[in-house]
Amino acid sequence: MPISARPSQPRSWLSAMACSSVGRPSQCTKPRNRRECVGELVQIDGSDHHWFENRGPRCTLLVFIDDATSRLMHLRFAHSESTFDYFQATRGYLERHGKPVAFYSDKHAIFRVNRSDAKGGDGMTQFGRALHELNIDILCANSSQAKGRVERANQTLQDRLVKELRLAGISTIEAANAFAPGFTEDFNARFAQPPFDSRDLHRPLAPHDDLDEAFAWKEQRTLTYNLTLQYDKVLFILEPNAITRPLARQRVTVYDYPDGRFAIKHRGIALPYKIFDRRQQVDQAAIVENKRLGEVPAFIAERQRERTETRSNKAPRRRGQAERHMFKLN
Repeated sequence: MPISARPSQPRSWLSAMACSSVGRPSQCTKPRNRRECVGELVQIDGSDHHWFENRGPRCTLLVFIDDATSRLMHLRFAHSESTFDYFQATRGYLERHGKPVAFYSDKHAIFRVNRSDAKGGDGMTQFGRALHELNIDILCANSSQAKGRVERANQTLQDRLVKELRLAGISTIEAANAFAPGFTEDFNARFAQPPFDSRDLHRPLAPHDDLDEAFAWKEQRTLTYNLTLQYDKVLFILEPNAITRPLARQRVTVYDYPDGRFAIKHRGIALPYKIFDRRQQVDQAAIVENKRLGEVPAFIAERQRERTETRSNKAPRRRGQAERHMFKLN
């Protein structure tokens, strides 16, 4: 009887393996086309690396690269990849280039609220809120391959930029940031691609775009009847006056700035305050003299029950903030 030939299984396996690597699903990834215009989509990422080799500390390079041209738009060295560092780097970008249509990032917690069970808030991170106030969108890539241009740029920079820093004898973040603009200009002259469309979609900063206010860490607090609030384990006591007295049990906003300044505001008006911080040395006589510190003993007792001497985990990481901030631990 005739023998019917079965389809060759090894051939079908080879066909499937052609579009996959070991340990990954068998599907082909189609490269994403570039955007057409400069400023339409700007990829951002942080690259932690030994940028100074053995001459200085390990640090992070924050990279802004235009999707349409692969042009390095902005580089900033920082101690770490923190919200305050991105605030300062993004401000430098906007002051130089204007506002892009959108930034494109990974799903780092700085850019995206990753907890599905998060309660309260508006679903925005501090960085996302700042961009929203400036009318800039942020998109998050689903994988590192989706933002391949900035990933490849990081690999190139870890080779070329490291060598240039070595030749220049640079070993500090401050010197590297001063060196970065000249390196960026030379890099773009050699490697940037022309866009499909010559239009530049960056928008100039508007008169109402207040970068100081946008790039501040903001949180709302409810004042007690005694006009006090807590933030980052510090007790703030508002000075009683015609503006603050009616604010008992009302919401105010704390402004924690990258340059170390701090403010408490209600409807844009800064409110005068004093502070009590158990974690710093306190002049006991000054506390006794202040008749409005009725809540201080309870505040101390509550904090003494805590075993840690650190600040709040919900407050910003302060390594990227100027040294003059009030939240240092002695």
